[in-house]
Amino acid sequence: MDALYIHIPFCMRKCAYCDFHSFEGKMSESKKYVDYLIKDFKSWPKYKYDTVYFGGGTPSLLEPSEIGRILKEIEITENAEITLELNPATANLKKLQEFRENGINRLSIGIQSFNNEILKTLGRLHSAEKAKETFYNARKAGFDNISIDLMFAVPNQGIVELKKDLETIKELNPEHISIYSLIWEEGTPFWDMLQQGTMKACDNDIEADMFELIIDTLADMGYTHYEISNFAKTGKEARHNSKYWENKEYIALGIGSSFYTEGFRGKNLLGFNEYYEAIDKGEKPWFESEKVDNPKEYEYMLGLRLLQEGIVPTEENIKITCEKLKNDGYLEIKSGKYLLTRKGIFFANYVFEQVL
Repeated sequence: MDALYIHIPFCMRKCAYCDFHSFEGKMSESKKYVDYLIKDFKSWPKYKYDTVYFGGGTPSLLEPSEIGRILKEIEITENAEITLELNPATANLKKLQEFRENGINRLSIGIQSFNNEILKTLGRLHSAEKAKETFYNARKAGFDNISIDLMFAVPNQGIVELKKDLETIKELNPEHISIYSLIWEEGTPFWDMLQQGTMKACDNDIEADMFELIIDTLADMGYTHYEISNFAKTGKEARHNSKYWENKEYIALGIGSSFYTEGFRGKNLLGFNEYYEAIDKGEKPWFESEKVDNPKEYEYMLGLRLLQEGIVPTEENIKITCEKLKNDGYLEIKSGKYLLTRKGIFFANYVFEQVL
């Protein structure tokens, strides 16, 4: 057990497309919440962690000293990867320097787009100019491992706008890029607008053209497409997230965070008070959990997401399925492993359904 996820659920404003477990206007809760994160952490056996990931929400809303207070409790390996998700609207150069001084050595900056109109559509609080300024300030603060989050297939975005985003990526030259198509999550304001017809989803063919452009352009820039939605310079793959895709267990702290621990997958309690009460009682703050009876299912699905790793099925029925998918052009074999082809990447959900 060498991976730790820490959920920080605070936001300045909840984005209309987001279904992550987060709250706006709750920052008065932050000190108590950090106290209980530490208390929760201390209830677990002692492990030495190779990766620590602060996700959210908006972890960069916390003071660097609060992040430092948490990290002081955690025993880490010599070259541990310690990531903080960061909103460009929440950090100036001084705060970035203090995050670095308090133990953060990798940033994941939630930029989403370098187009101000698209940022406005998404409800982001930063501008394209602020996003670039934040990136360059992170470099000045000493960060040499930066990931950028981008979105595509967003309303009002076409191929021209996407090309400009990719040109900016070339200019900034981050170590890592996570790029996702917009998912219309039920229960979000975006979903309601889609149902009401006030917002329109991107045409499937245009979305596919966009993804094709992303894959080819980033390859030309020297990035390895190592996971369906993730690209990295050599040696800069996200070590923490890779553990998820490798189906490794990890501990998760904080409300609403998902865990895979001691053979159980599940989610922590969703409310602050319920979380605090469970910890005070010495109970696991689990909201829901299920015993993983067949970890191979997760291993195959997650393993196929890793485009350079693939899977080696041992069950005869899975081998037969993989062979059929290979014959249909969705999978290929390299070094004895089944990997997604370019076609398979575009139809990944179909492939996963067949394999499972």
